[in-house]
Amino acid sequence: MYNDYNQKIDYVFKVVLIGDSAVGKTQLLARFARNQFSIDSKATIGVEFQTKTLVIDNKIVKSQIWDTAGQERYRAVTSAYYRGAVGAMLVYDMTKRQSFDHMARWLEELRGHADKNIVVMLIGNKCDLCHLKAVPTEDAEDFAQRENLFFMETSALESTNVETAFLTILTEIYRLISKKTLTANDDADPYGSSGLLKGTKIIVPNENMDGGEKKGDSFAWIFHHLLCTYPMMSSEDNSTCLVDQH
Repeated sequence: MYNDYNQKIDYVFKVVLIGDSAVGKTQLLARFARNQFSIDSKATIGVEFQTKTLVIDNKIVKSQIWDTAGQERYRAVTSAYYRGAVGAMLVYDMTKRQSFDHMARWLEELRGHADKNIVVMLIGNKCDLCHLKAVPTEDAEDFAQRENLFFMETSALESTNVETAFLTILTEIYRLISKKTLTANDDADPYGSSGLLKGTKIIVPNENMDGGEKKGDSFAWIFHHLLCTYPMMSSEDNSTCLVDQH
């Protein structure tokens, strides 16, 4: 566990959870941040967030996970929170085909507001309800491959692949940012006047961030049966208590 909060934070990564209402976004976050699951859950109002501090490759990373309401009436409010995000998780309910069909719309909105290099993962939640499955894994894999997204099936109820999904996207963000750090060490100003990566402490997101490829030739497929392991330690640094449907 990481408990030395007096030690400096090397990175701050903002990740947004987006998708229709009642697909389980808040439950996924609660499972990752606090290892909790609430049967009696309610819809998220507006936008809330929680944080969790991790150690990735001997660097202290503070993840700031934003949970957005899926209801149409909150769309104007939540769009402002895409700014500065370096990661996004598109969540659909595997038992509700419509929530998957809406992924294209959510992705279009995300790409219209977020940085072009944002790391995106498609999440099929509620894989514990396999007998009610309405979205074949192959359909989700095809969509993810077509849109160049990572993909994983999860269960917030049973904690299946939840930590793996979050650690995967955070590690990929770290990999891209640290790669830019190495590039900056070899080039005095590789990204023009962006000002990113100067000094020893890098706080991400940065609104002026530019350059770099999202995945390139290192793009790796992540399926629902993948069991990833990372040399990480983690601890909780929770803020707002969030609620949503499982």
